[in-house]
Amino acid sequence: MKEEINKTLDVLRKGGIIIYPTDTVWGIGCDATNNKAVQRIFRLKKRMDHKSMIVLICNAANINTIVEEVPDLAFDLMDSWNKPLTIVYDNAKNLAKKLISADKTIGVRVTRNKFNQALIKELGHPIVSTSANFSGQDTPLFFADIDKKLLDSVDHVVNFERDITSEPKPSTVIRIHPDGNFDVLRK
Repeated sequence: MKEEINKTLDVLRKGGIIIYPTDTVWGIGCDATNNKAVQRIFRLKKRMDHKSMIVLICNAANINTIVEEVPDLAFDLMDSWNKPLTIVYDNAKNLAKKLISADKTIGVRVTRNKFNQALIKELGHPIVSTSANFSGQDTPLFFADIDKKLLDSVDHVVNFERDITSEPKPSTVIRIHPDGNFDVLRK
């Protein structure tokens, strides 16, 4: 795993785009602070500018580096949730401009995937996570389902967990409002 992390880090540090396993489905990613790399993902996926992407961080303590204010409720939810959880926060900061929605929100997930945790920790920045498909196509559930054209269009395809056959579960998405209330956007 260490050798693959080092290869992937080299690509990310040079502004490259990767396809990698996440704790949900296979994703396309880059350094979430690199404007050019984020723009490349939008172009590659043929994704509309107003369609947001989420970022992955390696632990909850890192949220304060990319969000102005983190409600205590967020930490309670992260501690108690039993499956991957993406939380949409207000007032994102220190990320590539295109990642931050027009309303200044960002979706953030603390990854439970050991490869991603180590990768993000070593990189020192969050990484983008968007499904490994072209916009409008079905989300591939397994590595074998990823479009070959997409695989050939990125700078590195992570050689880890490619043979997983258990069906992945998408993350729950919650929006926490400044008043402390929250809405479940996707179960």
